[in-house]
Amino acid sequence: MRILFPKNEQRKFMEDILSKISVSQAAKLCDVSERTIRDWRRGKFLIQKMAMIKLYKKTCMPAPIFFEEKEDYWYASKGAKIGGKLGAAACIEKYGFAGGDPVYRKKKWYQWWNNKGKYAKNSIIKAPLKIKKPRFSKDLAEFTGIMLGDGGIAISQIVISTNSIDDKQYSFFVKELIKKLFGVEAAMYYPPCASVVNIVVSRKNLVEFCNKKLGLKIGHKLKQGLDIPPWIKGNLEFEKACMRGLMDTDGCLFHECHNIKGKKYCYPRLSFVTASVPLRNSVVEILQKLNLNPKIRGSNQRYVQIEDKEKIREYFRVVGSSNPKHLNKYYN
Repeated sequence: MRILFPKNEQRKFMEDILSKISVSQAAKLCDVSERTIRDWRRGKFLIQKMAMIKLYKKTCMPAPIFFEEKEDYWYASKGAKIGGKLGAAACIEKYGFAGGDPVYRKKKWYQWWNNKGKYAKNSIIKAPLKIKKPRFSKDLAEFTGIMLGDGGIAISQIVISTNSIDDKQYSFFVKELIKKLFGVEAAMYYPPCASVVNIVVSRKNLVEFCNKKLGLKIGHKLKQGLDIPPWIKGNLEFEKACMRGLMDTDGCLFHECHNIKGKKYCYPRLSFVTASVPLRNSVVEILQKLNLNPKIRGSNQRYVQIEDKEKIREYFRVVGSSNPKHLNKYYN
């Protein structure tokens, strides 16, 4: 199997790897020549799947999320297309169409698929695995907030990445929420040399549901204008649930301390961080609706903070949290 990265990502991946180990070490590890390693770095050839796994395990690099798997010699079909076009041109000239009557062929295929194909145990073509498709709800809004915070969507899977130590209990909450909403069991992967757990569901139907129904983006979410979807906005209960998912993933509760005339003063802060301006503005709007007096902080204005002790108490009363890490900090 080969790995097809998004544009320029293979080069970045290999450069990160080779900043930690030498070309010769990488070649020995992957059992390939040094020239092959350099070709992978230049993006001349697709990297082998097993080689990619060995490299990120050896260097403790985080595992790539967005990629496609390709069979060896996947590119050979391009050559076949050239000859196919010549044959098709001859058929069109002689009969007016290529490959037989397309309407009749499609009709017969559907007959075969409905009567036999989709029931075959070893069929090459498999119908996408089904999921439960829930209606809009507070639980679905909270899941959407989690995806906006720590989630990512590839072509055939969703991934939620969180801290495997601090958010260990929360990761099991997320896993159960997915099962409750969609009726599927999420897998949990713990990459070596990293305090991360990846909660993964590989279902094309779930990807389609998240994209078309929930309004979540496939691929790089920041570049596509990350924001709370329209179906949540305007419904205060949905907004609060989405806010809970966002704060539980990309938020923190801490104490800001200052020394004044030799005396230490500490103040609680509830902070949410995002690099997306539209999402930041939506979060501010929701917190303002709840009369929680949010402030935009930081030189890059990425932080939305609640800085008043009573307002923080009101947040946990009205919005709440599903993350034991935040609850423990708040009550202790």
